[in-house]
Amino acid sequence: MAESAVICGEDTPMDIALLILRLVIGASMAAHGAQKLFGWFAGPGLTGVGAWFESIGFRPGVVFARLAGLAEVSGGLLFALGLLGPFPAALMLAVMVVAIVTVHSGHGFFASNNGIEVPVLYISPGLWS
Repeated sequence: MAESAVICGEDTPMDIALLILRLVIGASMAAHGAQKLFGWFAGPGLTGVGAWFESIGFRPGVVFARLAGLAEVSGGLLFALGLLGPFPAALMLAVMVVAIVTVHSGHGFFASNNGIEVPVLYISPGLWS
């Protein structure tokens, strides 16, 4: 009988790659939300995002900005830490699907035209969580 290729307690290259992916995607999403909530990383903060949300039909804008920012920060941090299973991926998926439908879908694929490229990259790893 052949021995198992995976030995308990040993990290495989796939485990390490998934950890790196989870950390990068999660931290990036959390930073994206921090731009909305706190104005960090040259973000507009709640007031700026709230005004923009109102301009695209989300009223009251500050409430929707706070909800989106909280979903992005909490989902990103939980995803990066590998906590609560599929819940953080679902948070990120929900926010990015709304972004795709309301903002990016009319601009094609590539980020250079404000297309769906970046939101799709954010949600892709979550689909396999």
